[in-house]
Amino acid sequence: MTPNDYVIDLGSGDGRNVIAAAKRGARSHGIEYDAELVEFSKRAAAKAGVADKATFEKADIFASDFSKATVIVLFLTPEMNIRLRPKLLALKAGARIVANHLCDRRLERRSICHGRGQLRALVHGRLWIVPARVEGVWKLAEGELKLKTTYQTFTGTLKSVSESAPVAGRLRGEEIFFNSRSTQFHRTS
Repeated sequence: MTPNDYVIDLGSGDGRNVIAAAKRGARSHGIEYDAELVEFSKRAAAKAGVADKATFEKADIFASDFSKATVIVLFLTPEMNIRLRPKLLALKAGARIVANHLCDRRLERRSICHGRGQLRALVHGRLWIVPARVEGVWKLAEGELKLKTTYQTFTGTLKSVSESAPVAGRLRGEEIFFNSRSTQFHRTS
């Protein structure tokens, strides 16, 4: 987490993740349905001296706009995570999602454990990185590239004037890796 990040905690509870992110320099925002917890969190942020960087609102996470977040924190039920998945995958490529699970093993993930210090609440969390959207038809100097994506992986064909070759690759945020016959491709933005 950096001072350039905008962290949103969906279901922020007592505000500890929002406050911890603010202490690390990030702008942070908590969305919580329980009005008493929102008021508690605001007082805790003021007491911690980060009320200018840590904000809270009483709202329904399913109706909220969190599209500008660079980091989303959510420790919710599997059913809630599944309902949120389309909005999470619509975030900008490279956005990070820290969650207990997103209920799909095809999502690229890394275990993280911050058991010490400010981010105690993130113990046993998983980090997912929102992949770039590359599905579709691309016109390249080498020919036409047709891609079908499944989260962080894609398959397709690269069709030139003289031949058609299979393509298989993976995504990590805006990084793209793929192979086609003897060609390897790696691009970062």
